[in-house]
Amino acid sequence: MSPTHANPAGQPDDAPSRPRVEGEREQEVLDATIDILAEVGYDRLTMDAVAARAKASKATLYRRWNSKAQLVIDALTSQKEPITTPDTGSLRGDLLGAFCGMGGLIDGRQIAILGSVITAISRDAEFAEAFRRDFVGPKKAASTEIFRRAQERGEIRDDLDLDLVSAALPGIVLHRTFLLGDAPTNELITKVVDQLILPAVTRG
Repeated sequence: MSPTHANPAGQPDDAPSRPRVEGEREQEVLDATIDILAEVGYDRLTMDAVAARAKASKATLYRRWNSKAQLVIDALTSQKEPITTPDTGSLRGDLLGAFCGMGGLIDGRQIAILGSVITAISRDAEFAEAFRRDFVGPKKAASTEIFRRAQERGEIRDDLDLDLVSAALPGIVLHRTFLLGDAPTNELITKVVDQLILPAVTRG
């Protein structure tokens, strides 16, 4: 009998390959993660709970995700539609198009999920770094692009810090949502745009 050789990971070459979480099965795990996240929050979410909900073994999950933080970030990003920035020809139109409606600041499920990870951002450095990079980063870039185009059109002042002003609208709305208990609505977003954002950034 010929000897059995081990691969660099220490697994015999003729050992059966370990199953991986891919395709539809992967999405089932990510969907289960989102459901549990919305129900109990990041702190109480466990790999055991996700495995049970997705009818998978915890070992199978760990072959694909090394940590809870990685699993949750993948789950969050899997739920996002491709980010597009409206180009209506005006800053007001672009802001309302981007932040109103489903996927924007009034999307109840997205707000609930965001609320469920707030504590983790301050307590889990690994999660916070990945969340800011992979989830918040693309949204921030899209918002900044809206203001950059308005600046190129000559619609807003040239001396603005675009990183600062692009965070103002979501910051105000989310502050009122989480701290003051005001439900995010299209009416609220429109008021913030008309009464605060536009007067602060437009010329003269």
